[in-house]
Amino acid sequence: MDVYLLILGDHLPDPVTGAVVSEASRLQAVVEQAVVAEGAGFTGVAIGEHHFTRYIVSAPELLLATIAARTTTLRLSTGVTLLAHRDPVLVAEELATLDVLSLGRAELVVARGVSPRTDAVFGIHSDELRARFDENLRLLLRLLEESDVTWQGRFRPPLQGVTTTPRPLQRPHPPVWIGSGSAVSADLGAELGMPLMLPSTLRDPGTHVPVVQRYREAMGDKGRVALPSHVFVAPSSADARDRWRPYLGGYATFADPWRGDGDVDVDLLMEGAAVCGDPGEVTARLNDLAVLLDLDAHLVMVDVGGLPHDEVLDAIRLFGAEVIPRLHRADSLRRGTKDSVAQGIAGAQ
Repeated sequence: MDVYLLILGDHLPDPVTGAVVSEASRLQAVVEQAVVAEGAGFTGVAIGEHHFTRYIVSAPELLLATIAARTTTLRLSTGVTLLAHRDPVLVAEELATLDVLSLGRAELVVARGVSPRTDAVFGIHSDELRARFDENLRLLLRLLEESDVTWQGRFRPPLQGVTTTPRPLQRPHPPVWIGSGSAVSADLGAELGMPLMLPSTLRDPGTHVPVVQRYREAMGDKGRVALPSHVFVAPSSADARDRWRPYLGGYATFADPWRGDGDVDVDLLMEGAAVCGDPGEVTARLNDLAVLLDLDAHLVMVDVGGLPHDEVLDAIRLFGAEVIPRLHRADSLRRGTKDSVAQGIAGAQ
């Protein structure tokens, strides 16, 4: 199972102490968490893009480039890039530059976004958001794969024989995931042969089952699916819940306008959408999610709600030491279950 550390960079006060770190310290902490994640055995890090909120990471590519200089194996992904708000020519150039600087470790997750304020500030009408995203994505993939691109569309000036530079090291291009929980975007991802990244909501993960099934039916064996989950692990389950409760609660209340359902019950969250407990409990729940959603990768979001930096690092290290080695892809979990059943039948005969 590929495991990424997902960091969205909320800048919230510690609900226990009231302390608020500086923006500079917050961004430096993101880099440090990624470095620690590499040592803990994570596959990669994914850093989100937001604007005009208390999520303060607006340029994830710059943080990823900084992380690239301090790591050697970690995959470096956005989580997500707001492609409808960006010029795909610049996105292609930035992604390829990161790929070259990191010696072939760059990835991209693209999505439409969920903030009407961001749409308004960038001058995008909500009724054209999906069409703009579709157009930008198709152009981005062409620019990454092809040279001398000639193109014409609705939302940016035409291109005549354009080759973006530098060219990416990975061929045909660095992995580009489509981020969405909607059937329309999953269909677009399947049409373009893209892996599917489900949204980082605090909703019941089971709500994604129909979209994943639709995507898998269209993609067959070629598809890949990843799920982000809010996760906290500690040596004992009771300690994990007691420690994380105020931080998850503060974050859920803050993020509810974009990611929730209007009713924050922290204990219910920890039983469902959020995964909290000792290493054994966290492992079991993540493996269950892998089977439920036929997952190839999991994104783990630890750093939420003003949780102190040292506790974030402790959780990352514990997760790497005791959870990652026991996580499996959905297909191997299903195969293991079938093998166990077959062995039980044979033993009973």
